[in-house]
Amino acid sequence: MTENLRDRLLIPLETLTAINDLWLKPDTKIVNDLLEVVKKYGGPVEINRKAEAARALPNLLQQLAELKSPYRADLDWLIEQRDKGAFISEVEYRRKVLGPKADTLKFADDFAVTLEISALQYFPWLIAEAKQAIANQELMPGRYIRVRNMKESAADQGDMLALAAALQIVGASYVETLDTKGTDGSNIHLNGPATITGYFTGIGSPNDYPLKWADEFLYYYTTYGTRQVLNTNPGTVLVGYLLYKLGIDIEFKISVFMGNDNPFAVLWTLIGAKLFSRPDGTSPLIGFNFSNSVNRQTIELCAEVRRALDFESIVRFEHHITETWKSIVRQPYLRRDELIELAGHVPNISAKHEGGDPDIEPTLDHPSDILDYFRAKDEVLESGSMPLLERNYLEKHNALNRTAWALTEHGLSFIAAKNLHHRAVAELEKA
Repeated sequence: MTENLRDRLLIPLETLTAINDLWLKPDTKIVNDLLEVVKKYGGPVEINRKAEAARALPNLLQQLAELKSPYRADLDWLIEQRDKGAFISEVEYRRKVLGPKADTLKFADDFAVTLEISALQYFPWLIAEAKQAIANQELMPGRYIRVRNMKESAADQGDMLALAAALQIVGASYVETLDTKGTDGSNIHLNGPATITGYFTGIGSPNDYPLKWADEFLYYYTTYGTRQVLNTNPGTVLVGYLLYKLGIDIEFKISVFMGNDNPFAVLWTLIGAKLFSRPDGTSPLIGFNFSNSVNRQTIELCAEVRRALDFESIVRFEHHITETWKSIVRQPYLRRDELIELAGHVPNISAKHEGGDPDIEPTLDHPSDILDYFRAKDEVLESGSMPLLERNYLEKHNALNRTAWALTEHGLSFIAAKNLHHRAVAELEKA
């Protein structure tokens, strides 16, 4: 009886044909509108060419020099520190945690956890983090999330260029958040970030906003080489799939705001990725945040689905270990022990740190607050809040290093900034 019921789930070939017909029909307006955005930037080949040139490190450094950016000298310092091996290596870090035992212990490298931090709003924070990491022999993240207004960042003494260059230098991936995210007036129910519950009436991509999202993405892709962005809406997720299917080499990760909080939601997300994957099996979906409410069993079931669809090495599961103290979750929130339980058998997972540890946050003069992400830099400076927000960021860094320490104690592996801490691996890749 069960087998007969399962047979009913088969998707008939004619159903798939009807979907294909929709894309190929010349008068399908939503497809035509998207193709016009792509043509505006010269078509897939030209778009990829511009993006590759824009993200080239020598080009980024030259632009910063032409801008007379104060950040250019910081990048020279960062390169110097990297090249002289000022940062602790993975081997040294393991010995720091475990002593001589580290040289004989077999670590679970196949299940290495990516150390992730959010949100890196300002370039100087990265330099402050690097100085602390050198002084204390700590690890720099292997992945960064950015949520700063992109127009503001682009106009801020080369902040966007400097971050793009710095993360190439250290060997870390990163994601930007486009300004078409719902707090720009698109969602008429959202009266600024303080009333973030307006998201329940729509995540912020109404009407023609998916096309604006595509336009904005392609602008930053071709102008700054920005390859990965945050994605928050089913419509813009589909647009991302379509852009990649057309041959544009963009990538995106799905935000926690999408609410992937159960295995069926994750399956639906991955089905879309599979439907619009390229012949080589790749997808622009390179990761997504689970909802903060998921439990260990849900993540394990999602891993089974991901493996079945052959996305295990392509789609990263990004799981919050810590969250900002205010305005997002009920505290105390700490999922480190759960990560340790998962990390030995669920591959391609990242440990995302968006707040300090719960024993630290209440002691701060300004506990971390998700609403700080939406503040303009001018207002932050005028209010005298920049040192407080930098301290919040460094406490996230401290939480991340606590996670790395716990992983190491249990014989589990991590992915930090590869050019700083995994130097042997980085050098082999260049050879």
